[in-house]
Amino acid sequence: MSAGIPDKFNFKSPTRIHFGVGAVNRLGELVRELGGSRVLVVSDPGLLAAGHVEHACAMLKKSGLDFATFHDFGENPTSAMAERGRLAASEHGVDFLVGLGGGSSMDCAKAINFLLTNGGCMADYRGYGKAQKPLLPMVAVPTTAGTGSETQSYALITEDGSHHKIACGDPKASFRAAILDPQLTVSLPPAATAATGFDAIGHAVESYVTTKRNSFSQFFSLEAWRLLDKNFRRVLERPEDLNARGGMLLGSCLAGVAIENSMLGAIHALANPLTETYGTTHGVAIAILLVPVVRWNRVVADELYEEFMTITERHSETRLEDRLLSLLEHSRLPVRLSQIGVRREDFPALARRAAEQWTGSFNPRPLAEADALSLYESVY
Repeated sequence: MSAGIPDKFNFKSPTRIHFGVGAVNRLGELVRELGGSRVLVVSDPGLLAAGHVEHACAMLKKSGLDFATFHDFGENPTSAMAERGRLAASEHGVDFLVGLGGGSSMDCAKAINFLLTNGGCMADYRGYGKAQKPLLPMVAVPTTAGTGSETQSYALITEDGSHHKIACGDPKASFRAAILDPQLTVSLPPAATAATGFDAIGHAVESYVTTKRNSFSQFFSLEAWRLLDKNFRRVLERPEDLNARGGMLLGSCLAGVAIENSMLGAIHALANPLTETYGTTHGVAIAILLVPVVRWNRVVADELYEEFMTITERHSETRLEDRLLSLLEHSRLPVRLSQIGVRREDFPALARRAAEQWTGSFNPRPLAEADALSLYESVY
């Protein structure tokens, strides 16, 4: 692959992937195969209303499994929400967890697992490898094509009080298996499809150029980009197209594998403070910030971005920024921070938080507070 690849690296992907229309119908037999008997299904209220939780529970019941559900959490799960989930899991005596939904459901399931099996509070697991005891087995069933959390060992949890996002990772927090069923993403509204899709696109682009990248992670970044670029427009134009839905879902998953082995960079470092401060939808923040960061990174990553575009199907755009702008225009997502209510007077505080983000330390170009401020200004 590209120059500058580290001499040594470890590659891991402990999650089994089950892909295909109707794959969710295997949930019960998969849980039983992995040793589960008393299951907590962690899924947000929207999925409950859409009927996905009812169907998942029917599959568990069909396999003779006992189950309970937990949905008392929001789009950005907090440490208090995770504690409520722990209480629910403890009361039911669960030995298995299912994360059904988007990144919030999967992150919440991981967080509950940390607290249930190892005790303490979420702040105790900030960083990586802090769990001293085994975690319960888990299965992920993503219903959005965005976060790729199903193939990552990190939970992103918001601290109550500070509202700062903390990354809590551990190899034991990986899902044993992930069920990727394109049919489950059809009910996603267009705006959410676009926002989660841009989150996945951001993962593919960013993971390809981080300082922790390696030959294997870049392979997954490239294949993720190929699938996402090919299917993003199609899934917005034809929401019922299961081939396009499947392409987006698989692309998101592969980008998650890339992240697990390469980390992220300045795009996410800049996006996280927006979510912390304003509750901005994560994918919307990524969509706004992706192009300016790519332009800014070109000083050190020009060759990598040129490589990245070689796998793109023939388009009139020859540079990555142009292709991303074309996709952004098609998405109808906001393109300026002023459009989502961000206040210019908050930029200094946002820039300080961005420069402190752990993900920024893996960016190919070091992100200082002044750089973050300039990047925010560029898309105001």
